[in-house]
Amino acid sequence: MVCNMSCFICPVCKEQLNLIDKSYVCPNRHSFDISKDGYVNLLMSQQSSLKRHGDDKLMVRARREFLEKGFYEPLQRALCETVSDNVNSGGNIADIGCGEGYYTGAVSALDEYAISGIDISKDALKYASKSLKNSSFAVASAFSLPYADCSVDCMLNVFAPSAYSEFSRVLKDDGILIKAVPLEYHLWELKCALYDVPYKNKPEKRDDDLFKLVSVKELKYKINLTCNDDIMNLFRMTPYYYKTGREETQKLMNLNELQVTVHFGVELYEKR
Repeated sequence: MVCNMSCFICPVCKEQLNLIDKSYVCPNRHSFDISKDGYVNLLMSQQSSLKRHGDDKLMVRARREFLEKGFYEPLQRALCETVSDNVNSGGNIADIGCGEGYYTGAVSALDEYAISGIDISKDALKYASKSLKNSSFAVASAFSLPYADCSVDCMLNVFAPSAYSEFSRVLKDDGILIKAVPLEYHLWELKCALYDVPYKNKPEKRDDDLFKLVSVKELKYKINLTCNDDIMNLFRMTPYYYKTGREETQKLMNLNELQVTVHFGVELYEKR
């Protein structure tokens, strides 16, 4: 029997989970098996009333195919640079809302970081855990993180829900939060093609009581989508897909070329 301390805590009693063979087990004998795909499910049933937990197979596949073509590589590089400049070798990094691990994997290749990721989507974690064997992944909610108090050096939060009180609880006193957020003109042309009255993105709400904004790196450039598959993959990986009617969606299905503005902010925060 092989026993190793994990980065996760028990969602039931909040004690440290140990990795014993193919299960995570706490001192109170609550046990959570690692799935055949390599992740562990630490999401308690009462933590979410949603029928659909996170991104489904269609969204995950669309995002994976889109990202593999390199359209968001500048963002990936900017995140990696921010981590390299602010996290010491051997640091403990948690990717909150890691999805299929596109950004997690890039950061894990930088240095000897101890990296883990959580997401509410099992479909996303199936791909992440198969692709990144040296990282730990768990199904969990950002609003009830399976990490001990003051246990994480750096937290990544890329286009994912922001649970600032939980982020503050889990980060060490000198820990940092790195967020990627959509800025004003992100996907502007896509929205113009879909809607009669498109809207600009509003600034994301911050929590200045818990976190101090240190810096913002703005990225703004255009991507050329030269086939309908790329256009529809971009659409399907956004929240617009489930909020848009059939008539508006058909407008995109008739397009074979679209130039789209991507407008990101990479924000660096210190815990107060």
